[in-house]
Amino acid sequence: MNSLVDRLTALVRLFWREVAKFGAVGGVAFVIDSGLTWILVHTLMEGSDAKARVVGATVATVFAWVANRLWTFRHRRAENKWTEFAKFLLVNILGMGVAVGFTYASKYWLGFENKNVIWMFGNLGIVVATVMRYFFYRFWIFNQELDADPEFQDDRRILSESAQPR
Repeated sequence: MNSLVDRLTALVRLFWREVAKFGAVGGVAFVIDSGLTWILVHTLMEGSDAKARVVGATVATVFAWVANRLWTFRHRRAENKWTEFAKFLLVNILGMGVAVGFTYASKYWLGFENKNVIWMFGNLGIVVATVMRYFFYRFWIFNQELDADPEFQDDRRILSESAQPR
């Protein structure tokens, strides 16, 4: 049992920095997406809730690409940035589809008319899409080894030591 606790502790240490940065970037992207969507729904795109969500998500995605590439996953970037960018766009289009889908479903399937309720459903979709995005980013897009990063050397050593039978 102690070995399992050691492994879990090592895994948490390995990922906490990355998850914290991802969360910070995601928080700012959330504010960009939700804020811009809110503004558009109440001004230029009144009556086009799902389209406003697409615009908000697109702007937030561009921000997230830059921030995740240059900060969160800077040590895990792929050698071919264009392949990485294509994967990033694909994952974010899927994530955008989740958020827009929640917005669409709340308005057209569930029949809500209140803009605030529709906006909240879209935000729930963002939360679901964010969890999905993290796993795609971590294990498919930004998946280069961390061996060269000195910050992760100690975590990798602890993880490998905890995996040894006692």
